Amino acid sequence: MVETLPVGRFQLQQQRLELKRWIPAFLSSHKTLFVLLWIAAFGSVFFWQWNIGGSGFSIFAKVGPGRPMPKMRPFAFNLTDFGGVGDGVADETAAFERAILAISKFGKRGGAQLNVPPGKWLTAPFNLTSHMTLFLAEDAEILGIQDEKRWALMPPLPSYGYGREHNGSRYGSLIHGQNLRDVVITGHNGTINGQGQSWWKKYRQKLLNHSRGPLVQIMWSSDIVISDITLRDSPFWTFHPYDCKNVTVRNVTILAPIFEAPNTDGIDPDSCEDMVIEDCYISVGDDAVAIKSGWDQYGIAYGRPSRNILIRNLIVRSMVSAGISIGSEMSGGVSNVTVENVLVWSSRRAVRIKTAVGRGGYVRDITYRNLTFDDARVGIVIKTDYNEHPDDDFDRKALPIIRDISFTEIHGHRVRVPVRIHGSEDIPIRNVTFRDISIGITYKKKHIFQCAFVEGRVIGTIFPAPCENLDRYDEEERLVKLSAAQNVTDIDYDI
Repeated sequence: MVETLPVGRFQLQQQRLELKRWIPAFLSSHKTLFVLLWIAAFGSVFFWQWNIGGSGFSIFAKVGPGRPMPKMRPFAFNLTDFGGVGDGVADETAAFERAILAISKFGKRGGAQLNVPPGKWLTAPFNLTSHMTLFLAEDAEILGIQDEKRWALMPPLPSYGYGREHNGSRYGSLIHGQNLRDVVITGHNGTINGQGQSWWKKYRQKLLNHSRGPLVQIMWSSDIVISDITLRDSPFWTFHPYDCKNVTVRNVTILAPIFEAPNTDGIDPDSCEDMVIEDCYISVGDDAVAIKSGWDQYGIAYGRPSRNILIRNLIVRSMVSAGISIGSEMSGGVSNVTVENVLVWSSRRAVRIKTAVGRGGYVRDITYRNLTFDDARVGIVIKTDYNEHPDDDFDRKALPIIRDISFTEIHGHRVRVPVRIHGSEDIPIRNVTFRDISIGITYKKKHIFQCAFVEGRVIGTIFPAPCENLDRYDEEERLVKLSAAQNVTDIDYDI
């Protein structure tokens, strides 16, 4: 016996089937996805700009008490239990130190959680401990003390030689950790604010005698999670995991002024392994993400690569540098990196690999997939003459290897130079693949797909037309034409 469905129920099932057919088609549209990403980017910037003054204007009125803070560890404490005030004036450094000392005693019992309630918590730098969750409530803001005398000095990073900006000691980070395991920094989108304005001004005026410190730096550690918070106005790089394993950054907003905030990179994985960066919005005064692994002879000697890194579902902007970078400090090597589902908007460069003679190391097995560029001066950049060095003792025979890089499903518009791959006789670029590329241009001059000393292939038809250095294959990957001009140079930095 066949069951007969009532008319209303049958129509409901038909509507559901139509919806299931419509959703995949809707999401598969590059144009629609681009519009959705653009709306999200604009909305993020809009709300940030309304709130940046801190004068109290808000689109949404706050109704009732803030959300309760979930208990994520067997034990939980509030910063107020240790003398915290949260008025933006009192020095909370001692309260943080007392709280973390107490939490350190719970490591063998599953760790403990430190809740930072709503309020403004002014503090000098402090150190985290293992098996700890730092939870920032909605409307909680940790503020870095601006007096650099309160920021501890630390030895230079071993893979950077005598110092990144000055020889000798460097300033530590506002929130710091070394040799840790199982650390979580999360919340209801609370904020860690480095108040970097005074640092940037003193840096430009050459009033600092030591290299600036990051906002959050975790070193020689594993099992680190940063999620659901806002990081802003770092004195230097914002989040700097150094020689760490198993790091996740998820649903984090990172902000700094797009001009006059020097070196405020968003996330800089440095000699890190097994890392995921996903679902983030980053708009800063330097690279949004920059993968590193040490500088020249010091990075070669330290010998710790960055590898197995996944970057996905990001919206990023960098008006002075690049959205996603590898290098230029890559002397320990960078490999097995995937960058996918990323929108780069209103940026000087979209994605970039940068290196130089003296770096040594390698960049290899790099996959870029499903990227959208909106309003970028240059889309794809590989640069082999980025000649910044820690000192004059670098090995001029230490030549980096750049190879096995693929670009698939790259789309965009308002891009001045879609591709600039600048290899050299000393540092040729090998096995680069382009497939499904369509980038709308703003400049009608010829030679906007620029190449020098590069070997690779184009699969199918791409726009704009590729340089003559590359082999041509059809959509079924059958050879159409071999290039005899891999070493031809067609680079024009005046465009």
